[in-house]
Amino acid sequence: MNAHPRTEFAELMERAGLDIDTTAELLGVSDRTIRRNMKSEGKRIDLLRLEKLRQTADARCTGERPEGFRFIDLFAGIGGLRLPFEAIGGRCVFTAEWDRFSRETYSANFPEPADSEHVFAEDVRPYADAPETIPAHEVLLAGFPCQPFSIAGVSKKNALGRPHGFLCDTQGTLFYDLAKIIDHHRPPAFLLENVKNLERHDGGKTFATIIHALEKELGYRVFHRVISSTPWVPQKRERIFIVGFKDHSIEFDFDQLAVPEGDGPTLGSILDKDVDPKYTLTEHMWNYLQGYKEKHRSAGNGFGFSLFGPKDVARTLSARYYKDGSEILIEQKGNRPRRLTPRECARLMGFEKPRQTDWKIPVSDTQAYRQFGNAVVVPVVNAVAQLMQTRIAEAMELDGRDVPAAIQPPLPLDERRAYATSEMPAEHLEMLEASLANA
Repeated sequence: MNAHPRTEFAELMERAGLDIDTTAELLGVSDRTIRRNMKSEGKRIDLLRLEKLRQTADARCTGERPEGFRFIDLFAGIGGLRLPFEAIGGRCVFTAEWDRFSRETYSANFPEPADSEHVFAEDVRPYADAPETIPAHEVLLAGFPCQPFSIAGVSKKNALGRPHGFLCDTQGTLFYDLAKIIDHHRPPAFLLENVKNLERHDGGKTFATIIHALEKELGYRVFHRVISSTPWVPQKRERIFIVGFKDHSIEFDFDQLAVPEGDGPTLGSILDKDVDPKYTLTEHMWNYLQGYKEKHRSAGNGFGFSLFGPKDVARTLSARYYKDGSEILIEQKGNRPRRLTPRECARLMGFEKPRQTDWKIPVSDTQAYRQFGNAVVVPVVNAVAQLMQTRIAEAMELDGRDVPAAIQPPLPLDERRAYATSEMPAEHLEMLEASLANA
């Protein structure tokens, strides 16, 4: 029986030096979609994604990386937001992170050449007070901390002659500093990330003030969605993502997010077989956790440790994991349970793929657990970044900025908009055939 003939899509993947998983991440589709397009010319992937694969292949063949759009990374942690935006053609020009251990991990994984113009700040607040010292940028990224705002009625403030809006309601908070930077630089697009509970924080007042400041006072069109990580990694972790565009004509739809099909991965995909015994709980700690759980069970509470095996999906990894590991304990045959190792946490958060060890962890286990517990799940941000990519290009174009080749769509703006709401026109199919023929 004859094998399937090689498709042009498969040839582009080979030219780009990409495997199935990496291509799926790059294009924001499932590995199943990649396999279908590798096997059959009839299984068409859309023109914009195909052009992106072509650009990747061309860049690899020429040994050049096109100059990308500029972005800044605020409250950066260890760089979970930076990775996906570099992957879609971005170039980080400014980073702010106050924790020195997080800065150590960030620097180890994002080394900058000696002549780099990149600025690495510790405290963002002095820069927010002088936002002109922050380099110009097209996209702002921020995993900002959640803080309560003191909110009083606007009418009362007006009557008292006091200022209102984010200049008053959020003053003294880190969101206030973030808002000042947006207000000064007016980037065409931004992505903010926070915990799911931001929507309910302080009875919903915090989130209402944030959205009011972004939409009514800073003038952005804002979209938000809580996204679960379980389709991508074996962890139940929900985070809210807030996307904003300066130009209100830009359409953005979180429903178009490329979510992997089928059941998500289980812990077996990220667990190591041979683990240092130091990660096994001591007899004293294990007895304590069992006693603590039994005490609360007797009182009718659900508090206590959670045990997981290779076929399970874990609870949310928290920054306190270093204390006792109780939220995610791994069963061991004939022995007490163990914590995840920091390397397994890196995979659980998507900083590296299963069985790989390419993410650098230069800090102690305690600091590593804190960092991964505070981080974003990288494949989730990958999907959001992929969804934003053509909209970032559109936002830059509408703002009168040059769109770099790294993210430049292959079609004019009006045709892209028509394409987004209809079937691919026949002439675009002809373009596709011609471009494939010339590959």
